[in-house]
Amino acid sequence: GRFPFALVKKSLSLQPASPVPEGMVPAGVLAPLFCLGKEPHLLFTKRTMTVKDHRGQISFPGGVRDAFDADLMVTALRETQEEIGLDPQSVEVLGSLKPITTITGYWVMAFVGRIPYPYEFQPNPLEVERLLILPLEGFCDPGRWNSGEYNYRGKTTQVCCWRHDDTVIWGATARIVLNLLARLGEYPIPGDHYATCLD
Repeated sequence: GRFPFALVKKSLSLQPASPVPEGMVPAGVLAPLFCLGKEPHLLFTKRTMTVKDHRGQISFPGGVRDAFDADLMVTALRETQEEIGLDPQSVEVLGSLKPITTITGYWVMAFVGRIPYPYEFQPNPLEVERLLILPLEGFCDPGRWNSGEYNYRGKTTQVCCWRHDDTVIWGATARIVLNLLARLGEYPIPGDHYATCLD
């Protein structure tokens, strides 16, 4: 395969925590990774239409930091347990990616964690419509990516979007995938080694 798990693991590390920019809401998400055959796959959730923000979108499990969370890694693991029933003890955190800010006001720290699979996930029906499993290699095809402008409450930003069949992943989740691929030396958006559409 293109990404032996040892390479993925070697390419990741925990980054030192950086201060949350003023006015932004800190959040932690988990990019759950596992091998199916020998190929690394990512687990995503499709959000219900009843959640507060980012309704109906495909995302990684995670959410806003609670006052009692020691750090954003704890947030990511706690929220993942609440959303899909994954025991935090069963996750091997491999590293964190650079924080991203969203136009909706969140400051998101993503952690990549190896999870057991198969696993008896228990998606929370209030938050998660269904789970999606996608091979990491599928995100390397430049033909599935595009970027463009997105308007939100009078503000405009550049967003990246990945499409395959009926599946669309965009916004912060797409940025997290691109940041993970960049760690592995993959830049599927042509000519964009710094993923400028990510900021």
